[in-house]
This record gives sequence, structure tokens and C-alpha cells, in this order.
Amino acid sequence: MDVRATAGQIEVYAADAIIVNVFEGEARPSGATSAVDYVLNGAISDLIRDGDFSGKLGQVAVLYTRGSIPAKRVLITGMGKAETLSVDTIRRAAAHAILKARELKVQRVASILHGTGAGNIAVDVAAQAITEGSLLALYRYHGYKSSPAPEDFPKSLDLLILDERDRRAALGIADGQAIAAGVNLARDLVNAPPNVCSPEYLAQAAVEMAASVGLTSTVLDRAQMEALKMGALLGVAQGSDQPPQFIILDYNADKTDLPTVVLVGKGVTFDTGGYDIKTSDGMGTMKGDMAGGAAVIGAMRAIAGIQPRLHVVGLIPTADNMISSHAYRPQDVLTASNGVTIEIISTDAEGRLLLADALVYANRYQPAAVVDIATLTGSCVTALGQHVAAGLFSTEDKVRDTLMAAGTETAEKLWPLPLFPEYDKTIESTVADIKNSGGARGGVGTSAIFLKHFVNYPWAHIDMAGMTFDAPDNPLMPKGATGFGARLLTEFALRWANPTG
Repeated sequence: MDVRATAGQIEVYAADAIIVNVFEGEARPSGATSAVDYVLNGAISDLIRDGDFSGKLGQVAVLYTRGSIPAKRVLITGMGKAETLSVDTIRRAAAHAILKARELKVQRVASILHGTGAGNIAVDVAAQAITEGSLLALYRYHGYKSSPAPEDFPKSLDLLILDERDRRAALGIADGQAIAAGVNLARDLVNAPPNVCSPEYLAQAAVEMAASVGLTSTVLDRAQMEALKMGALLGVAQGSDQPPQFIILDYNADKTDLPTVVLVGKGVTFDTGGYDIKTSDGMGTMKGDMAGGAAVIGAMRAIAGIQPRLHVVGLIPTADNMISSHAYRPQDVLTASNGVTIEIISTDAEGRLLLADALVYANRYQPAAVVDIATLTGSCVTALGQHVAAGLFSTEDKVRDTLMAAGTETAEKLWPLPLFPEYDKTIESTVADIKNSGGARGGVGTSAIFLKHFVNYPWAHIDMAGMTFDAPDNPLMPKGATGFGARLLTEFALRWANPTG
């Protein structure tokens, strides 16, 4: 769908549908909605007065204008209570409205800029939120179905501004488009079946994306990883016929005067659990065990579009965790690239092994901050719940606080968890420096403390287990992969580049 800023007044704008809003509890429409209500002889006021429309977030009403104004339909989207207005409210209200427009097979839509009147939301912020919400809501994955993909509706969305010289909305639209493109790329990668999305496929998709948006990309092969002594990553990969890949994406690679942030994403393209094999239920969503890597690829695409003043590196170590005569086993000892030896307690605790070598590699960039993201532990789902929040561990307050603010802005929620030194006791080994698992109890904390053995810079770890697929009651996230993390990491980079806002 094409989104653009266009000068005009909503009540006289020619479109197949126009979108206006009503706040919950309003006795009558206000702002631009009141102008539409006036030319419709109070039709919106009648809906409110008669109790047919309350303005609750998620409500959408349709009025047919019968030629009284140029637009054929008026879509009224509920904004919730005025006192709870937020950027995410605008995203969701826009998403609900655009989904109704698609249901009606509307071709051309125009919308007011929600929240910019009495809500005091900046024009560029509102334009970005509407663009983001609309494009994320309209995403659907047709995949490998033999039937033709359904036709896309709407074809265009005009965001109405008062002055054609005002560039703020256009800038917000461009940022919203970049973010939505990054999220939807991450969704495509996670939704792809595992016999398609191999480590090589993921690497090729990242390289092609990088070329299209001006990022620098490099992919290390097995021989190069062996030269770097990435024994933890290679230990996981040795059981699969699919060769591992180590993907490096670089934004502003030549800007040596800028601070560096490194984003690291787990890229296990399928996880059987290895010899500690998963149950059939547990294996059912394991094509999504590379969702952290997909989030980093998506974030790097968005960052390239928005262009913050920052040097950002994306690292995605990727491999399959399979069972074969070559696969690693419980009680094996692997050596990571920083020389730390690791006793394997569980072959199903493989993601942290990929991340270990990637976190060591990140040190060469002398980073100001490193954030890794991974579908790492079922324990995090037990702790925080399915589709509720991702767990956050950090060694530095600034990194933690910037991520928490980014989570609030994007509504990709995080909850801080502790790095208690007691967790270290659970991964002590009698035959190696550490074990890769401390057992089921306290698993989310011990996995984080394991990773801490491979960092010597400001660092945060995000465990996004439980956030990968099928978020309920969220119009921004259609069925399938959510793309969680891409918006969060993008916002983190933007806030790091411009901490004063």
C-alpha cells in the first residue's frame, strides 16, 4: 500500500473511504471529526448518542455518505479514553481502521492525523504511527500455497495535512515505512518453512537486503569460523548437513567518529533439541528459533532507512541443531573463541553457544553497547507468560534504561530480571570452565549468566521466548510470526544515537 502526505480537508476529500476518530466518553465528535459530522447532518453524533458507538479502542463504525460528501464511506475508529492516548493507541486505532477498509475492499483511503489536535502528538510522530500500524496490520504471509495470493486492499492511504509545504508528515511516513519493511522482512523469514529457511537461505536473504538498502554485508563460512576458533557455534552446527553461517551487517561502517552499537541475534534455523530431543509439541514451532536473528536483520533494514547518526553492526550466528552421528553430545566439552571451555549438559541449550562466539566477536568493534536477542528459554515464558513480555538482563543501567524506554515506545514490552551471582554456582563444572545449563529451575537466569562469561563491554540480553508467533488481540500482529524485536531494536538504536530526543 502506498502511503503519502497530501494537503486537504477531510470533509471534502475525494476517496473511497475517509478515516476519522472518536474518543471514548466524548458526548459529541471533536476536531476534524466534528467537521465531517457537520456535513453529514450529525450522523456521527447520532451513533454516539444512541449508544451504537462508544469510541472504545478497537471499535470501527462505517457510515455510507450517499453523495453528501465526495468520500463514499466514513470509517470511524475508536481511540479509547483521551487520557490514555499514546503512540501505540494511534498505531492500533489506525490498524483497526485499515483492516476494516481491507474487509470492504476499499481502494483509496484518506485519514486524519490521529492525536495531533487535542492530544498534542507531533505531526511526524502521528504520521509514523499511522503508517506503521497500517502496514503492519495489512501484512499476511501467503507462503507456498498453490492458490493465487489475495489481492491487496487498500491500494493507497493519504494522510491529510493542512499545508503542502509542511514536510513533517512525509518524514514520519518514511520512518514508518522503513520500520514496517523491517518488521515484515523479519516476519517473512520466521514464517518460511525450515526446509527453505536454512542457514544459507538466511544469509542470502540478509545479503540481498543489505545490498538493497546500502548496508555492508559479510558472511563467514565454516573455514573462517574455524580460523576464529568458534568452537561453541561449530559444535552445535556439526550435527547438520547444512553448513553454518555467520552473518555480519554493517551500517555506517566507514564512520569511525560515531559510537558503535552491536545487535546480536540467535539464528538457529531449526532446533530438534539434538540428542536431548524435544517433544513433538515442543518441536512444533522450532522453525522460529531464528526469530532473534530475524529481528536483527529486520532492525538493520529499518535503521538503514531511517539513518541515525550511529555505527550499528548486526551479528547473526546461524546453524541447525540436528541429530546425527556427527552431532555433539551431553558431556562433550567445547571451547569458545575466547578460550572458555564449556561442558555440554543439554544439547537443547544450543542457542547460548551460538551467541557466545558472536558476543566474543562483537568485542572487536569496541562497542559502546551490545544487545543480544534470542528465543532462549522456556523458563522465560514460565516467568513472564506467553505473549506478555520478553526478559531483560543487563550489566549497565544506561543500556537497560534505553531498552526499557524503547519497549514502552514500541509496545514491545520488556521486564528487567536480575543477574544474581548465585546463578554462577549452578553452571560450575568439574571438567570445564562452565556448563551450558544449570537445569530447569532458574533456567532464564542461568542462561543469562552463562552469556555474561563472553562479554566485557556494556551489554544486555533479551530472552524473547514466547513472543514469536500468533500474538492474540493485537491488530498489528496478524496470524503467524510477530516480528517481535525488530521495532524494539530500531528504537533502541535511535535513542542511543539521540538520547535527548
